[in-house]
Amino acid sequence: MEKRTIHEKLQGIQSSLKAPKGQTNKFGGYTYRSAEDILTAVKPLLTKYGVTLVISDDIVGVEGRVYVKATAVLAESESDYSIQVQGFAREAESRKGMDDSQITGSASSYARKYALNGLFAIDDTKDADATNDHGKKTQAKSDFDF
Repeated sequence: MEKRTIHEKLQGIQSSLKAPKGQTNKFGGYTYRSAEDILTAVKPLLTKYGVTLVISDDIVGVEGRVYVKATAVLAESESDYSIQVQGFAREAESRKGMDDSQITGSASSYARKYALNGLFAIDDTKDADATNDHGKKTQAKSDFDF
């Protein structure tokens, strides 16, 4: 069997991965994929290509705002080569019906989802989860550059 580089393995995973939108937003009436949906779909491919995936979170404070920074690392099992991608999500200051740990968990889920999207080339631009403002007008604005 021909030895593949980590980039060739990642390309194989990206072209093979099918991560269906397994969640439904009852309020907005649309389907979306969660980090868990992506992980369920990618796990068999990790074994097939001989790589591992590790996701970790860090809390980052920027100008008085709290962000969860998720890092997804794809590593070869037989070498020290790896590829990593980061995703960020800002914690809401408060959210009705959620305690502080649930707010952080929600931000972690979003950050992890977008780190996985970046690593595995999953395009969510047509995903209602990425475009739905839940009835609120929002203005696109970057709080800072990473």
